[in-house]
Amino acid sequence: MMTYAKKRSFLFFFVALSSGTVVPFMDAAHAEPIADAQATKAKNKQTKAEAKAAAKKTANNEVVTVTGSRIANPHAKSPTPVSTLTQRDIANQSPTNNLADLVNQLPQFAGSQTPQNSRLALSTGSAGINALNLRNLGAVRSLVLLDGRRTAPSTITGLVDINTLPQQLVKRVDVVTGGASAQYGSDAVAGVTNFVLDKTYTGLKVNADSGISTYGDGVNYSTAIAGGFGFAHNKGHVLLSGDYAHEDGIYSVTRKWNENGNRIIRNPDYTTSNGQPYYIVRGPGGTNNALPGGIINSSTGSVANSLKGIYFGQGGSVNQYNYGSLSTTTTSIGGDYKLADNGRNIGLSPGSDRKNLYGRLSYDVASWMTLYAEGAYNQSEYIYNAGPQYLSAIKLTSDNAYLVDALGADALKNVSSVSVGTTASDMPYRKIDNRRNVQRYTFGGEGNFQMFGKRASWSAYAQYSATRTHEQIYNVMNTSKISKATDAVRNSSGNIVCRSSLTDPGNGCSPINWLGTGVMSSDSIDYVLGNPYRDQKFEEIVSGVNLSMTPFATWAGDVSVAVGGEYRDERASGYVPTDYQSGWSVGNFRATNGGYNVKEAYIETEVPLAKGLAFNGAARATDYSTSGYVTTWKVGGTWQPIKDILFRATQSRDVRAPNINELYQGGTSRTTSVLNPWNGETDTVLEMTTGNAKLKPEKANSTVVGSVITPRFIPGFSISVDWFHIKLDDAIQQFYSQDIVNQCYEGKQSFCSAVGKDPTGTRDLYIQASPFNFSKITTSGIDIDASYVLPMRHILPKVGGTLIVHGQASNYLKYVADSGLSPAINTAGDITSGPPKWIYRFSATYSLPNFSVTAIARGISAGNYSNSYVQCTSGCPAYNAYFPTIDRNKVKGTFYFDMNFTYKFKYQDVGNFQVFLNVTNLANSKPVLVPESGLAADSTYSSLLGRTFRGGIRFEL
Repeated sequence: MMTYAKKRSFLFFFVALSSGTVVPFMDAAHAEPIADAQATKAKNKQTKAEAKAAAKKTANNEVVTVTGSRIANPHAKSPTPVSTLTQRDIANQSPTNNLADLVNQLPQFAGSQTPQNSRLALSTGSAGINALNLRNLGAVRSLVLLDGRRTAPSTITGLVDINTLPQQLVKRVDVVTGGASAQYGSDAVAGVTNFVLDKTYTGLKVNADSGISTYGDGVNYSTAIAGGFGFAHNKGHVLLSGDYAHEDGIYSVTRKWNENGNRIIRNPDYTTSNGQPYYIVRGPGGTNNALPGGIINSSTGSVANSLKGIYFGQGGSVNQYNYGSLSTTTTSIGGDYKLADNGRNIGLSPGSDRKNLYGRLSYDVASWMTLYAEGAYNQSEYIYNAGPQYLSAIKLTSDNAYLVDALGADALKNVSSVSVGTTASDMPYRKIDNRRNVQRYTFGGEGNFQMFGKRASWSAYAQYSATRTHEQIYNVMNTSKISKATDAVRNSSGNIVCRSSLTDPGNGCSPINWLGTGVMSSDSIDYVLGNPYRDQKFEEIVSGVNLSMTPFATWAGDVSVAVGGEYRDERASGYVPTDYQSGWSVGNFRATNGGYNVKEAYIETEVPLAKGLAFNGAARATDYSTSGYVTTWKVGGTWQPIKDILFRATQSRDVRAPNINELYQGGTSRTTSVLNPWNGETDTVLEMTTGNAKLKPEKANSTVVGSVITPRFIPGFSISVDWFHIKLDDAIQQFYSQDIVNQCYEGKQSFCSAVGKDPTGTRDLYIQASPFNFSKITTSGIDIDASYVLPMRHILPKVGGTLIVHGQASNYLKYVADSGLSPAINTAGDITSGPPKWIYRFSATYSLPNFSVTAIARGISAGNYSNSYVQCTSGCPAYNAYFPTIDRNKVKGTFYFDMNFTYKFKYQDVGNFQVFLNVTNLANSKPVLVPESGLAADSTYSSLLGRTFRGGIRFEL
């Protein structure tokens, strides 16, 4: 018989090998057989005979879910790396009631979209989405699965909001960090995240919690319930869950870190020959060209700029602005810099409400067939404060009635007009209100049977989902009405009116006073503001069949083969009132209408070649109704020379087809200007931002090489190291008017097709600003994953419990996005536009039967404001528009420390209870600070709320 230590060593050796093919019978983080855990639960509700029957049902009828592979073989050793979060990880480590916040802490994710960093997504409809982004390649290039199937998208771009999943029933989360298009289809360029549900759960579990920040804001609470039971002698099973979560919004920024005030400004002492940097970083600073009550930025007349610097305060008071020790046309260092909003009056986090319902019914109609039906419904609303209005160049003529009243006629004798900048504190802040409901209905079957004398697995399903969104922006300025209301004069009766009302008294215009705070009338505010909205519906039909079998064996062992096919149809439709399609400062919604379908077939095989050596390969044929036929493939292998080490490698060809938004985006219009390179003149342009139906799929070549080490002389320890390299060609990127004209001038015909004469004849050109297949993205790096499980009695015989240590880190060596319009720059370590050099996360859990404590350390390494800057203080090179010099380019990284405490107890044999407390950012560490005019912090990798507390109770019957 094995000793305990040997058993542990063998167990972790097996788990490490299966890190590329996660086994559903094994809890990979804690090495506890799931079947045993399920049997333990069953004993609380069933007799021993019933428990054995349930275990037998699970073993014989449940189809194995293997992430990263279609081969349903728990013993296969996939060459593709997979990271796993288990139920225990989720319970002990999740910082919020949102599972995406935990998943996004894994170092493989970089640049994910969250409710915090999407607060300014005014016109895209994606505000509030929790969308996962692997490798910083964009969330549209990361595929999200639920039990190995595509799940309902939440946006017209195809992004899956993790909030819509039944989080209470998630058994584990598997993250494939390599191209997987050959197995799963389009969008899996950067990898796959698979949420695996506990479909055979029996019992009842309830969770309730509440949280708050250390500043007394950000109050949140949630409750969730899930239950499952068998019927008809366990041939049938019912699974139900529901949850509700609420979070109070934080609609202003009162954190001290936002008072940093550093700004990047042009160096006033710079000359082409003195060797000083072109830019300098200085503070404290603030915006000087737009103040809450308005400031005169320039004036025209016989004495130019004679009124520059006059600003208006409470009740229209007239004051002179102090521009400080250093100033530019937009920024002041010192002086009256504090007068500006400086990002204080913008939302820090949204207010949100979300509701989820999920149900599943399954029945074993035969020993080889289980039929099931699933239904899910999600409803969510996210409300943001998108900040104050911003107008930097309001033109007031010298006869403007409010200007004359404020300054007097004498002060305006030599002035023809003034330009005023304001953030209009009298106006309500812009508000985003995004509402979504997502419905999903799935019908399918699965089972195991004998084929070629071996166990084979099959599955088939059909799924329909519909997502309806209502995207609304409140308090948006109408540019036409702003122009009319600004031109205020006195009528013959001496009353201030709009000039346009003198000739058209019934036009409804109400004059607006921009000069001061507390001076605007409610009528003028109501006149110039509106609430544009768009309604969209996105429908998806997916059906698929899969068969995994072992048709024959070679001298080295069984050969596994998986085959299958999939059909997918996606459609979008929408509605926008005509009044909201143009003429607004932001928004200008257009409805998107269009669709496409996809037909796919694949084959995958696992072939043992010799003892310890195996080949894995897959190929998929895909036919898009919009962009034609493509082939994706993957080849890889594993080599295990000794029990302690496994080598693995894959090479894959992956694709991402353009989504409906990229193909058929309804678009927005604006009037702009371009420099015409053919004649050197400036042309006016009607620019329409739309989709491009001629887009073709992106193509990626991905390489992953690594190893897994589980040394027998350190029982319970394993470490994996993997190098990855992804090169994406024909990447889809949005271009705008000037770039399109420039590229056409250089002879690129795909851009010339977007340029033509304005059909209305009112402008020189009409340009269709669309996405094109023109960019290249290359990224590479190293993933490190190490874990160690140590029963404490092995070092302290009288101490019980288990210590589990897990560390993960990703080192991004290269990230280059090359559009061909400017020099390609490696942005790894660039805080503003690339992934950090290092992203890391370490956790340690000490658990006893009735108590556990988990500590988490996570963060990113220091980096640069921008990798395009050249840092120097003297002897700087000559100015280069692409690589300007700057005296300070470094940004500190982040380090956050979290704690979780869980106490377990049983109450009068009623059920198992857990009381927990989670403290996030225990040291109240600051976020990554960046010198910019708005919020002074990075919102992607930082903790903006500061120290937060969340406590609650769980119980299970």
